[in-house]
Amino acid sequence: MFKEWFTEGIPIGDWAKSFTEWTKDTFSFLFEPIKEHLGNFMEWFSEDVLMQIPAFVFILVIAILAFILSKKKLGLMVFSIVGLWLIYNQGYWEELMSTVTLVLIASILSIIIGVPLGILMAKSKTAEAILKPVLDFMQTMPAFVYLIPAVAFFGIGLVPGVFASLIFATPPTVRFTNLGIRQVSKELVEASEAFGSTGAQKLFKVELPMARATIMAGINQTVMLALSMVVIASMIGAPGLGKEVLTALQRSDVGTGFVAGIGIVILAIIIDRFTQSVNKKQNNA
Repeated sequence: MFKEWFTEGIPIGDWAKSFTEWTKDTFSFLFEPIKEHLGNFMEWFSEDVLMQIPAFVFILVIAILAFILSKKKLGLMVFSIVGLWLIYNQGYWEELMSTVTLVLIASILSIIIGVPLGILMAKSKTAEAILKPVLDFMQTMPAFVYLIPAVAFFGIGLVPGVFASLIFATPPTVRFTNLGIRQVSKELVEASEAFGSTGAQKLFKVELPMARATIMAGINQTVMLALSMVVIASMIGAPGLGKEVLTALQRSDVGTGFVAGIGIVILAIIIDRFTQSVNKKQNNA
């Protein structure tokens, strides 16, 4: 066998294919409900919630939030109003809502998974030794590769787009949570122990609050990575602005691709400034 591997090559591709098929067949009872229920929820949220909000109301709410989060500075508010109005003016409002849904769901799931894993890494050297190579693998693997298991497990549509985004976007939250907790002053931790704090009290009342800025930086990176997957996820049927960019690319339609790309850039800037402003506001509180 080893001689065959040496002369003909190790059948890594066959192993990967067999493992994927085994996983799909073995856990089909799990994948099918996720595909159905998560897909239905995302369609409902996009079409029956976000799309039912008049565009001017949505823009007004975002503008008010921008004004509050930026400490009553006009720059972010004006940019949000002009940027979102421009997307609406170009006829991409529905695609924007689909993109917002994809990014929001993927980011929330990444945070729900990432923060506990980061805490586990900070508390256990064994967990850190196991998870570090996994995170390295997740971050260095080309994003397009994630589309293969996503399609194999969930078919095409929003759900595989979320799955691929989840794998790609989760590592920063895990790493920054781990880093933030490990950077908490040992004197503070020892003081909390001296006052008789339990492990949970020490975590939730000392370590997490002190690590909040670092964790929020990781969450910011997670959200931006989820947004960066929008165009790639469109290759497996995810709707939104990314689909318009992909269609324009296939048709060599520079104008349509440029406008849809500008929409993604506007959304990225707004999300980035919002998450940074939330972090600054919490730090100053």
